[in-house]
Amino acid sequence: MELVTLERIQAARELLKGVTRVTPMEHARDLRKLHGGPVHLKCENLQRTGSFKIRGAYTRIHGLTAAERERGVVAASAGNHAQGVALASSLLGAKSTVFMPLRAPLPKLAATRGYGADVHLHGALLEETLKAAIEFGERTGAVFIHPFDHPDVIAGQGTVGLEILEQVPGVKTILVATGGGGLVGGVASAVKALRPDVRVVGVQAEEAAAYPPSLAAGAPVRLGSTSTMADGIAVGEPGLVSFAHVESLVDDVVTVTEQSLSRAVLLCLERRKLVVEPAGAATVAALLQHPGAFEPPVVAILSGGNVDPVLLLQIIQHGMTAGGRYLRLRLRVPDRPGSLVGVLSCVSELGANVLDVEHSRISGTLDLGEADVELALETRGPEHCKEVEIALANAGYTVV
Repeated sequence: MELVTLERIQAARELLKGVTRVTPMEHARDLRKLHGGPVHLKCENLQRTGSFKIRGAYTRIHGLTAAERERGVVAASAGNHAQGVALASSLLGAKSTVFMPLRAPLPKLAATRGYGADVHLHGALLEETLKAAIEFGERTGAVFIHPFDHPDVIAGQGTVGLEILEQVPGVKTILVATGGGGLVGGVASAVKALRPDVRVVGVQAEEAAAYPPSLAAGAPVRLGSTSTMADGIAVGEPGLVSFAHVESLVDDVVTVTEQSLSRAVLLCLERRKLVVEPAGAATVAALLQHPGAFEPPVVAILSGGNVDPVLLLQIIQHGMTAGGRYLRLRLRVPDRPGSLVGVLSCVSELGANVLDVEHSRISGTLDLGEADVELALETRGPEHCKEVEIALANAGYTVV
């Protein structure tokens, strides 16, 4: 299969001038120690529509004939591609129809409609949504805009790679969040043409990693299921076009856990003041989970920032737990006046912050004169958690 050329990506960049922005590059000093050198974050979460997807969507739709644009376009997406197609279509004067899963996050749904798309909610799984979109195109003549498996889309996404080489000329490793492979394939096409020495690494969520088995088999392999908070990269099977680019040009694909993803989102929010969705923070998760694995200078692409506020709250709590900063424990205490005050005083003296308290005298496991106290605490880290548990035990309380 013929791969996307550097000339095609450079042409896409000219096309996108005034449409997309050159996103900033942040220096992540707190990650430097883990990898022995500079680490930079390419902030595509600050791109128009909140992700890199507008690059590929605009390039693809611009490449249609006038007759094709007249028929309109159709897409299927859980959010980021939907917004990219909706905005690109409105800029190019084409009618867009977008199919989204029934449980698509409300902010992404509202944003897609706000960019002018006619949105249909269909299917519990993205595969069902995708099928409905393709059937709509066959029935109406609307052109289906694939989220990753088309040369124009890959060329548009590859413009990120050109910007990286200009912003960090000495880069040695580029980390790219990877679902279907359009972004990593495009970045690798641009970078390898100009700097073949730069290592390009894809990052997938451990529970939705289709590329490792596909690369081992030499062809796209469908996963039985995907289950990850990183819905933006939860793709069950690579496409033929994107797979060819990844197989030929990408140096490695690594996976990250759900705990690492939540820690990465929290780190971006706390230390960098950047709102990044789990899929967008997958590269930071790789930096946290695989210290010393990537030669610096490293550039990690933050691919998107469209996250449901309710989910963000859950992720923050999950990230605090994964980082040892959130402790929940149950104590067995004497059922007499002053016991709860004593527990809380002990916790206060240790510098832990009480987030929630539940006091119960009713349980089949309690003896007469006993009570259970369940505490949710914010701590300074794993060592502080241990300190709190030991201090409570030494004060005479039974940690259940």
